[in-house]
Amino acid sequence: MTRPAIRTEPGGRPAEPGPANAIQAPGTDEASWRDWSGWDTLPQAVLPERGHVVVVAAHPDDEVLGFGGAMALLAERGVRLTVVSITDGEGSHPDSQVVTPAALARLRAGELRAALAELGAQDARIVRLGVPDTGVPGHEDQLVDALVPLVRDAGLVVAPWTGDVHGDHEAAGRAARTAARRTGTACALYPVWMWHWAVPDDPRVPWRTARRVPLPPRVQARKRAAVERFATQIRPLGPGPGDAAVLPPDELAHHLRSTEVLFQ
Repeated sequence: MTRPAIRTEPGGRPAEPGPANAIQAPGTDEASWRDWSGWDTLPQAVLPERGHVVVVAAHPDDEVLGFGGAMALLAERGVRLTVVSITDGEGSHPDSQVVTPAALARLRAGELRAALAELGAQDARIVRLGVPDTGVPGHEDQLVDALVPLVRDAGLVVAPWTGDVHGDHEAAGRAARTAARRTGTACALYPVWMWHWAVPDDPRVPWRTARRVPLPPRVQARKRAAVERFATQIRPLGPGPGDAAVLPPDELAHHLRSTEVLFQ
């Protein structure tokens, strides 16, 4: 995950609300989501029992945060998994004093491999496309071309939600949806930042298309272990403000609950 820089007006005043500001602003407490009565109204998602599933992520860790429990369930069934990292996540700490973007890219690639092993998906194929972090919207057409051959034989392609209020996530979702449409592949989208900026029953969220993926305790434990592997994101890289954790505990809480959500 990469948190976009907050926009400011001349003189340093915060700009009008927008994607970056919505993510940088204080978010919705997980207790509010936990107490939401809407969970019971969401139909259960139907995941493939066999075959091939392609999981697209804008940054290494998005796929585990938004779809990690489902990946563990798919791996248990013997479903073949391909994980596509559009960027290497090298832009998560642009002001770091202790790690370069190139070093961070290598670290995050290793964290993803370790996280997939925790999910029981150590045999997943990982495809790194090397698109610049925070630059996915400018490479959307090329991304579609890269995804089409990857999803052609898949029963399902899963990608970040196109309304996630993060440019990289939304472009990744649009590209995956276009590639799925061209190949006749089913497509589902997982939210990541939505749990931060949205509120229960939020009218900006298409709840009518939402489906829930219940995670039994053994799968929750696998997902928690997988998330712990992303040390560069959940713990400070160093003492300076540019090395702060991208995913503090209150943010992680949204992704460690007993349910994941897909938009279909």
